[in-house]
Amino acid sequence: MTTPEDATQWSVRAMAKVAQVSPASVQRIWADAGLRPHLVKTFKLSTDPQFEQKLVDVVGLYMDPPEKALVLCVDEKSQIQALDRTQPGLPMKKGRCGTMTHDYKRHGTTTLFAALNVLDGTVIGSCKKKHRHEEFLAFLKEIDRKTAKDLELHLVIDNYATHKHKDVKDWLKLHTRFHLHFVPTSCSWLNLVERFFAQITNKAIRRGTFDSVEELVETIQDYLKCNNAQPKPFKWTASAESIIEKVNRCREIYETLH
Repeated sequence: MTTPEDATQWSVRAMAKVAQVSPASVQRIWADAGLRPHLVKTFKLSTDPQFEQKLVDVVGLYMDPPEKALVLCVDEKSQIQALDRTQPGLPMKKGRCGTMTHDYKRHGTTTLFAALNVLDGTVIGSCKKKHRHEEFLAFLKEIDRKTAKDLELHLVIDNYATHKHKDVKDWLKLHTRFHLHFVPTSCSWLNLVERFFAQITNKAIRRGTFDSVEELVETIQDYLKCNNAQPKPFKWTASAESIIEKVNRCREIYETLH
């Protein structure tokens, strides 16, 4: 398997050959210029015509939440696989990290529906077999049951089709304390629940071994309980103006190159 380091060394040798200098010279020039060709970051500029309007709306909820209301970041982490390793791993010891086989057995999947309370970091979570509009609607009803009835509910959510299904819209018309705030397209980073999904993946799922979906679901539920026993909210610090300015700079650079 080729590693980023292997690819970098190949690039160094190729550049040195073309420029007729030593590989060490290429590395020194790259270092002096602050270039790191072995690293690649992904990006995508939103093409949503209401990008700024939606951005200002969501960031406003984070930085200046309304009174007598809860701001909940809602999304699904779909197709979480219950993976079992083909051989037992070796335990961690001095000079050696824990190990696991690169291959695995699949035992099925589950979908985690989650609603992150921006104020205190607690999470309402539920695992379901599918992620259709029926499951999303059932999760909205769960949120309704588990939150104080005298509070308005502002849900930050993405543009997935199930969130805009007719049955969902009809239910929301009858439950007027729910207010949906859609993030711009291609802007999942704007939904704080993605930070929670990254945490549960790194701390409970990625390094786990599960011989059944039931065991995976139990692990997820245990993590939710631990999180809610000692919750730590994510603090949003970037203003809408600073984000718009950065995005506009990116657009200008992108347009000059294309």
